[in-house]
Amino acid sequence: MIEKDGFYNRLFYFCNMFFKRYKKPITLGILFFLPVTFLLFLYPSQHNYAALDIVKEHVIELPKNENKIKLQDQITVLSFYGSNPTESSLVALNLKEMIYDKFKGFKKFQIVSIVDKGADLTELKKELYQYDELKYWNFVELSKSAQIRLFNSLSSIEPLNQNGIVREVFIIDKDRNQRGRLDDREKKEIEKKKPIKSLNAYNCVEVAVLKNKMSEDLRILFTEYRQKRKGEFNSTVRRAEDLKNQ
Repeated sequence: MIEKDGFYNRLFYFCNMFFKRYKKPITLGILFFLPVTFLLFLYPSQHNYAALDIVKEHVIELPKNENKIKLQDQITVLSFYGSNPTESSLVALNLKEMIYDKFKGFKKFQIVSIVDKGADLTELKKELYQYDELKYWNFVELSKSAQIRLFNSLSSIEPLNQNGIVREVFIIDKDRNQRGRLDDREKKEIEKKKPIKSLNAYNCVEVAVLKNKMSEDLRILFTEYRQKRKGEFNSTVRRAEDLKNQ
């Protein structure tokens, strides 16, 4: 027992002296290699990236307009404010705070709001422009028939109201595909085998939808395009037709 105690004492003494002598390089080594190791664990997951679903293809292009705004080659959040834009003040302010302020300045990002020709935008712009010039937010004036054609090329549960307004907004990718979630069930709903429900558009009255779902979906879409530019994107985007065949 004495010999064992002596051995452990000498081992403890040696380890203590070793640590004191090499404390600084050991600490620096840990600080350097820990984040590198973490990144190495993350790296393989980039190649199994899940893209944001395509819920509707071939959204029609905007007709020629005064500001030459188009959907092609842009990542667009599309909204409809019709003949009375002031009626959409709440949804527009929610959209600005939760989405525009977060993604403004991202490459090819824009918000496009469709309004009637000659619609009075004074009050809405006054509220929106209080703290920002909204460089990436465009208002496009269209005829009633052009608005209906554009809206009908989208997938939406909620219809336009009598003033041409809808509370939902739509994510359109650079190829004019409408993006969203083909299966928007929560984990518990999947475990209980609840019926599949999709998320094709985002209700701007519900702040939680903008903050927790739309914000995340846009982040996924931007990541998809960033990885495509770098040649790191190996996933095929799931389409509505794919889900029907399952």
